[in-house]
Amino acid sequence: MINAIEKNLQRGVKLLNSISNEQYSDCSVPPYYSSIGNNMRHILDVFACIFKGMESGEIDFSDRERNELAQVNTEAGIAYFNQIIDNLQVIKESDFDSIVKVTDDLGLGKTTTNYTLSGALVQAHSHAIHHYASIGFIIERLGIELPDADFGYNPTTPKTIK
Repeated sequence: MINAIEKNLQRGVKLLNSISNEQYSDCSVPPYYSSIGNNMRHILDVFACIFKGMESGEIDFSDRERNELAQVNTEAGIAYFNQIIDNLQVIKESDFDSIVKVTDDLGLGKTTTNYTLSGALVQAHSHAIHHYASIGFIIERLGIELPDADFGYNPTTPKTIK
């Protein structure tokens, strides 16, 4: 599990290594006017919430860091990716089944439910892939090349051949 998540996060690092700060922070693409950097920072904030709450066993996805530098500066974004990847490496497989309380705001206020740590990690990983797809749309509109053919594709999604 950790290897798959890390491999996916490395796709983000690869993209950031290939674009400028201007491309990274460009908020000109409708309909949401969100940048590549906004999406990347948001992806990493969700993982950071997990690491912030692991020791106490209480993870709050609504209490995100929102590191503004990491959403406008590729070097800061890469450093944030590396921090998350480093934190992933210390998780032991024996920790996967530990129960954590996960809180999030689902639109009508905060809700708390029990997850396994692995369940929270799977959710964060799927969330990252979802945002990579949004980033793929932004990349296309900005005329940037995708970092690889699998960027933004869920492994279970059938690929169409053009």
